[in-house]
Amino acid sequence: MLRTLTGCFLAGFITSASAAPKPMLKDGYVKVNGVRIHYVTAGKGPVILFLHGFPEFWYAWKNQLAEFGKDHQAIAPDLRGYNLSDKPGELDAYRMANLVEDIRALADHFSHHKKFVLVGHDWGGAVAWSFAIAHPDYLRKLVIVNAPHPGVFARLLASDPAQQKASHYMLMFRGEQAEKTLSDNSYALLVNIVLGAGLKSGVFSEEDKQAYIKAWSQPGALTGGLNYYRANRVGPPSADAPSTGNFAADPSALTVKVPTLVIWGEKDTALLTGNLEGLDKFVNPLTIRRIADGSHWVIHEKPAEVNGYIHDFIR
Repeated sequence: MLRTLTGCFLAGFITSASAAPKPMLKDGYVKVNGVRIHYVTAGKGPVILFLHGFPEFWYAWKNQLAEFGKDHQAIAPDLRGYNLSDKPGELDAYRMANLVEDIRALADHFSHHKKFVLVGHDWGGAVAWSFAIAHPDYLRKLVIVNAPHPGVFARLLASDPAQQKASHYMLMFRGEQAEKTLSDNSYALLVNIVLGAGLKSGVFSEEDKQAYIKAWSQPGALTGGLNYYRANRVGPPSADAPSTGNFAADPSALTVKVPTLVIWGEKDTALLTGNLEGLDKFVNPLTIRRIADGSHWVIHEKPAEVNGYIHDFIR
């Protein structure tokens, strides 16, 4: 049962004036794969599903919901472990096979067995890669934004010092003190990582900041997000933390046979542009669009450019 969103920051987003009317955002819940998933949707038509990364939630895609809701049913769920969705306590519940099955069940619920477009960023992109490998028959198109392919990332974490260094934070995320480190001083470190530059430049507002802090403050939400790193052992090699970049549900299956667009903010300091090298060995057909002045948070920094590339690709 859908209900119109009434939260203050969302109400402002929905009713603010613009050149064209924004589709009404509605939220709801659906039980899939044993978990209750919260989602926000806009518009009617062919399904386009947006998957957020860490440490975001559905709200990361608010600009895309407004844009693609004009001619699609645009849907952005809170992935399991995040914000208002269920947060299983068992670490294995966050293994990639379970995350992929969540998306398959969501697709069955919303697309009614018609092919849909899947878009993912960061961990949402990792899930999208894995879903496309496992279930190509579900997809019309795949769009990835600053998220590494499991085959390429495994190679870089095994042999590329620059990416190993850039990924060192993942070991902290997997550690026992991660929740305390990230939540201290009203989530100051997370605010700085995700919103810091954008708050200074105007990309993010104080309203956005409060929305993120509210989502991070949901009981168990921070642990749920961190469990993606822990359950899939993603990160650079270290003496006391066996690691891998191959997070695929089936590590032996890495080929993507769905038409794929990869959008990459080249100023990403965590996921380097080396992740684009050799990608064509795993993905066919492949289109790459680089955004030279975009960071890891390019969907927020350059929404018009990102949306334009997606429109051109799925048209």
